[in-house]
Amino acid sequence: MARIVVTGGAGVIGSHLTDVLLAQGHEVTVVDNLFTGAKRNMLHNRDNPGFEFIRHDVTEPLLVECDQVYHLACPASPVHYQYNPIKTIKTNVTGTINMLGVAKRTHARFLLASTSEVYGDPLQHPQVETYWGNVNPIGPRSCYDEGKRVAETLTVNYHEQGHVDTRIVRIFNTFGPRMLFNDGRVVSNFIVQALKGEDITVYGDGSQTRSFCYVDDLVAGITATMGKDGFMGPVNLGNPNEMTISELAKKVISLTGSKSKVVQKPLPKDDPTRRQPDISVAKRELGWAPKVDLEAGLKKTIADFDERLRRGETAR
Repeated sequence: MARIVVTGGAGVIGSHLTDVLLAQGHEVTVVDNLFTGAKRNMLHNRDNPGFEFIRHDVTEPLLVECDQVYHLACPASPVHYQYNPIKTIKTNVTGTINMLGVAKRTHARFLLASTSEVYGDPLQHPQVETYWGNVNPIGPRSCYDEGKRVAETLTVNYHEQGHVDTRIVRIFNTFGPRMLFNDGRVVSNFIVQALKGEDITVYGDGSQTRSFCYVDDLVAGITATMGKDGFMGPVNLGNPNEMTISELAKKVISLTGSKSKVVQKPLPKDDPTRRQPDISVAKRELGWAPKVDLEAGLKKTIADFDERLRRGETAR
């Protein structure tokens, strides 16, 4: 049994990770300021003696004892991370320094949840971990993209200079139950619009591509990375099955039985045109690959959104 801290543990990925860690018998302390996380994602664990929640902003110092740190804290959708870009970069930089400091002081193993956004609008396809990326350092997405790139730098520096046992995972598009209604990302947008019978908004001509990984698969990759001795990464975690945004819209309409129509709007500045992970490293080093196909994952996610809509949930 390990004492584990999960920052951002009230979010989608963090809450599913917490469930898995608790099921394995670990003690889990969730640290979250609830900016994009939600209390409802943790309520089912409130009576578990191994669970603890601390409402805290990681940009402020934290004193906690632990054996492992999963550092997931940061808004991950453009709608949220662009709402307060200075706060976003502080979370990625100061927050990462603070949590690396916790790991150093307690001799804990540390895992950074980085992102495929470090590749920017990639000129190499699919993206491998050795690719340095194509990022606009002064664009509207830079608070997140460059923030995560600095967070990776810090993680490597603390490993090399501070002798902290670190891991870096680069997370590609992930979806699943517990996503926010106002998440702003394509899967949640499409599902909510389809269930409400509203027009489905496609930005650009819909030819841009993404690869969508179900949250259970992603969590399995994260825990495998934390558990692998002598492996620092970075490692891509995502589903390599690439599809266009237009194809996703048609799939969601079909699975929901919606009569929604697709409407097009201008593509946001610096929005990546192609995104697909090369997961060769994950397969070789971790024995990991996604198992849940897109349709099965979408059905579970649609059912979750539908239930919450029927209960009268709105933004959160």
